[in-house]
Amino acid sequence: MLAGCAASATPAAAPREHPTIVSLNPCTDAIVADVADRAQILAISHYSQDPRSTSMDLATARSLHATGGSAEEVLELHPDLVLASSFTAPSTLAAYRRLGLRVETFGIASTVEESEAQVRRIAALTGHPARGSALAQRIAKAAKLVGGKPITAALWQPGGIVPGAGTLISDLLGRAGFTSYSAERGMGQGAYLSLEQVVAHPPQVLLVAGSARGQHHPVLRQLNHTTIAPFAPNLLYCGGPTIIRAMTRLRALRSQAAAS
Repeated sequence: MLAGCAASATPAAAPREHPTIVSLNPCTDAIVADVADRAQILAISHYSQDPRSTSMDLATARSLHATGGSAEEVLELHPDLVLASSFTAPSTLAAYRRLGLRVETFGIASTVEESEAQVRRIAALTGHPARGSALAQRIAKAAKLVGGKPITAALWQPGGIVPGAGTLISDLLGRAGFTSYSAERGMGQGAYLSLEQVVAHPPQVLLVAGSARGQHHPVLRQLNHTTIAPFAPNLLYCGGPTIIRAMTRLRALRSQAAAS
């Protein structure tokens, strides 16, 4: 009886309402920063703190802890959830899981719809599905098809290459009212577009995302009927909120080209 009247043992700590997170990919970094509470984010990838590769606001990225992605660094943070790329080495993923960490992997979205699905999935994992739905709706609104006669555009990526069909940036170009200059010439993903080709057969719009000498050659200024404009490389590869910024830029460029 006395034992029954004694104070009960201290209860175990209640589980956290929302999981703590380490994100190891700049694309998931940007989504997590949008849908999760700041206190949940233990670390993002170091790529997001590099102006050349970030897909999120640089000041926000630099205000968060970053990791190089090694198992030792991640384990030290004791996250409830690790968001990794599907291209992460299998041995690294296995190491995380052996250490008892929950790991979720994400591939590269190739369409707006795939990106919306990733946003919703990540938001659900963070415990904030409503925020994911709100972000997905903003993405869908930004990515609505632009009407009017399509304008031919060449996207000159870093290294002088062009995007192929089945890539997110190609989907965005089409939604913004552009047709693909490179696809019209049978050029696939990663094909090299030379300065000579551009000069011999100028597109209506030339979007320059690379910094090679040929991509900024003075002869390009002689293409009087081509609208030439810079396009930030960090708008090329990630979905999520990056789509909104990319479509804002593409819509503005299309309006500029249509008016010229």
